[in-house]
Amino acid sequence: MPVSSKHAVVVIDMLNDFLTGELKCERAARIVPAIQRLLKGARSAGVPVVYTRDAHLPDDCELRVWGEHAMVGTPGAEVIPELAPEDGDHEIPKRTYSAFHDTGMDQLLRSMDVETLVVTGIHTHICGLHTAADAFFRGYQIIVVTDGVSAFTAEDQKYGLEHMEKVLGARMLSTDELLAEWE
Repeated sequence: MPVSSKHAVVVIDMLNDFLTGELKCERAARIVPAIQRLLKGARSAGVPVVYTRDAHLPDDCELRVWGEHAMVGTPGAEVIPELAPEDGDHEIPKRTYSAFHDTGMDQLLRSMDVETLVVTGIHTHICGLHTAADAFFRGYQIIVVTDGVSAFTAEDQKYGLEHMEKVLGARMLSTDELLAEWE
């Protein structure tokens, strides 16, 4: 299937604080190569890339659960250098789990005629799941790149993937499977 300009890749919270800092996820480093390959393929095919990233203020509700992390203006809130946004990519800061809640995400995607959101990043069972659910409720199709998402534990990962597949109707594809569809 030729690549559709109707796709957009979303890279969720691949931030310093989640890979090396305040809320380090030991399992997250293993998805970086898959996301790198996916981003290269997406950019080559003209598929838009959108980075969403926590950018918290001191009164954000998430901080009551997780403590301070990814605070606005700190290095912890920046995308890891290995996945740094490039010219033409889009960035959407967020203050909650979902990339859609009180952000310009929906407007951005609609302005690009996106119909399918390709989900990558961390944490599968939290920000990935909430972003996918909000995309579903707005009428987007969802593809989850199974080797491009991660969570704190294998159980968290399984829960997030199963929920997105069974409840949100997400397609589960590996990076290689998705890139093959785009050829």
